[in-house]
Amino acid sequence: MTSTSPHREPIRVGVVGLSASGGWAAAAHVPALAGLDGYELRALSASSAESARAAGEKYAVPLAYGSAEELARSEEVDLVVVTVKVPHHLELIRPALEAGKMVFSEWPLGADLAQAEELAGLAHRRSVLTAVGLQARSAPPLRYLRDLVADGYVGRVLSTSMLGSGWIGGATYDDNYAYVLDVTSGATLLSIPFGHSVDALTMVLGEFREVSALIENLRPEVTHVTSGAVAAKTAEDQIAVTGVLESGAVAAMHIRGGTSRATAFHWEINGTDGDLVVKADQAQWWYGGLRLSGARGEDGTLAELAVPARYQRSLTQWTERSTEPACNVAHEYALLRDQITGNLAPDEEGVPDFRHAVRRHRMLERIREAARAGRKVTLTEQGS
Repeated sequence: MTSTSPHREPIRVGVVGLSASGGWAAAAHVPALAGLDGYELRALSASSAESARAAGEKYAVPLAYGSAEELARSEEVDLVVVTVKVPHHLELIRPALEAGKMVFSEWPLGADLAQAEELAGLAHRRSVLTAVGLQARSAPPLRYLRDLVADGYVGRVLSTSMLGSGWIGGATYDDNYAYVLDVTSGATLLSIPFGHSVDALTMVLGEFREVSALIENLRPEVTHVTSGAVAAKTAEDQIAVTGVLESGAVAAMHIRGGTSRATAFHWEINGTDGDLVVKADQAQWWYGGLRLSGARGEDGTLAELAVPARYQRSLTQWTERSTEPACNVAHEYALLRDQITGNLAPDEEGVPDFRHAVRRHRMLERIREAARAGRKVTLTEQGS
């Protein structure tokens, strides 16, 4: 994140894309902010002034704007949060950066690498503090997992295997997610479920050194859930990536479109002295609801590993609500708040910023290149 002077509290938030009819902002960002000290949900913008007024009344938000440009210019907003669909990120994030506002964008940052680079470049030129919604990095179980690995729980990591069901890319679609059928939308199985998953893996175990990949579209036609209409799909529904991490450990990831009756999410880390396992019962596992277990030394079976309280950042209200969409978003907001106000511990890593998003976009481009070429690709730049 771009360096900045500590900011006062409360941090006044303006959300782009908060709608009275629901959506991701309503399901995740509003509840996350509602139970968190240090923030005030001050403003919102929607696709029209009328829609903005309806949302403002529903969520008791004082300022409602009919455009992202108006919100960005408001002196009542410190942090602009962009929660709209990926194809609109560039046009709606740019005004906030040009106004010199801090920006929290949902992931993916852009519809492609070029858009992500443009936004990161503008943020750098304006010296704007940024954040991107790769919220798994803020999840207490994964921060604890990273420390367990670093502290030698499994000894030297030999391999890791991750199997997930991607939620999008299944046999059916609805009106809200018709746009993800198009591979050029930027909202695909590779960019969203795989993107969140590989970002978590590399946070815990380090970056890939080289990869081989298969990316397939095995369901080129899908069915609307209510009308039965058949639509063409150009986006992928199967991703299999194998590679070697910079540590020398072997890694295998398989993200499947849709859902599975068998496994929603399963991640193993195997080492010379022990094993760690992460599981979740929902395909969108990065929301929350993760369970850790492990065994080492003379242990014969896996045992559940409770996450120490210090990883909760005082957000105890989410301990029993960890499967809700807002859980890990709340933890990212808490980490971002401490970063903005200068209250991070000296050895604590902040939230991922736009520069990090570019590195992850670049990595996904290289994985797609490996799949197209049918050969191994070396990732020479960290995070690329």
